[in-house]
Amino acid sequence: MSSAAPTESPLIALLAGEDSGDQLGADLIAALRQRYPHARFVGIGGKRMQAQGFESWFDIRELSLFGLAEVVSHLPRLLNLRKALVARLLAAQPAVVVGIDAPDFNLGVEQRLKQAGLRTVHYVSPSVWAWREKRAEKIGRSADRVLCLFPMEPAIYAKHGVDARFTGHPLADRFPLVSDRAAARDALQLPQDAPVLAVLPGSRGSELARLGEPFLDAARRVAAALPGLRVVIPAANPRMLERLRALIARTPQDAAALQLLDGQAHEAMQAADVVLLASGTATLEAMLAKRPMVVGYRVAPASYRIARLLRMLKTDVYALPNILARACGMGEHVVLAPELMQDDCTAAKLADAVLALFNDSERRGAIVAAFEQLHRALRAELEGGAAEAAAGAIGELIEPGHA
Repeated sequence: MSSAAPTESPLIALLAGEDSGDQLGADLIAALRQRYPHARFVGIGGKRMQAQGFESWFDIRELSLFGLAEVVSHLPRLLNLRKALVARLLAAQPAVVVGIDAPDFNLGVEQRLKQAGLRTVHYVSPSVWAWREKRAEKIGRSADRVLCLFPMEPAIYAKHGVDARFTGHPLADRFPLVSDRAAARDALQLPQDAPVLAVLPGSRGSELARLGEPFLDAARRVAAALPGLRVVIPAANPRMLERLRALIARTPQDAAALQLLDGQAHEAMQAADVVLLASGTATLEAMLAKRPMVVGYRVAPASYRIARLLRMLKTDVYALPNILARACGMGEHVVLAPELMQDDCTAAKLADAVLALFNDSERRGAIVAAFEQLHRALRAELEGGAAEAAAGAIGELIEPGHA
């Protein structure tokens, strides 16, 4: 055992639930190691976190679920995993436990640990502005501090007596304020003068199953109406690449005008004039790339019915750019990104919305200007960006009184 003081070589537990959490965790470990060079990091994480010296006790894929129906079907396994994880953390007694997103799993773990006297942090606030604001009170019972990626969130927590900090959105640090379309097109070997549509039907198999065909059909319809159109489709991972390749083979397309990419989603967005994409984090990425977009989504019918039945959704917009625009004072009814959800998410309606953007350059320019304003609002004030701001907020809990 090290002879260093606990605050010099703390044991820090991180719990990441999927690929995006793995990236957040990796950046956070790098920032925390600047403060605590001898720290040990343990918990649940993926390859990026492990590359930073993280010790993962469980496979991160155990938590990569989506939707109410999917979580319910795996509930017994998740409960067993949570029980084993809590027991191991209580035995290890880390200086702080940081749950990274994955609220359905992490908040329950955090609550048990907090009740047992451990310091807990939840990194990435659940969408309390969209799903039952009173959840903030429950989150406060789980976490000593909530780290928020969006500037409107701490005020919501404050109304419920919960300590929350805006630490900036990590993605805002990765995109330049002015996107270089020409460089992105050169990187993807796309002509500079052609209209380009980027199509992103999701990063999960369930999303591709529901959105792949209508998105590809919409792209075909747009291509028929827009001579010279080039379509780029980035795959989130090798498995999705193969599934997309098989789907494209079954869907009539002009092969010469379609380019399937292994990754390179950011480059595809930056190269595009318009982006057609699934609702989720990708809409934020398209916003930061300053690209007008059309958003479509379908969830499992059971999940949709449950949400509607329980009146869980408290907003009439879904895409993050639209939610942020309202939160940042651009207007209560502003919609910067057209949304076609559930039964409205059809190929015909998606194609019409995409073509409307291609045919209105003035509207595209106004959207780009608004996205630049929102990008600035998401940046942390610290020189080290979001990861450094999050590390500072966590460090205050590791060393109370030394902030």
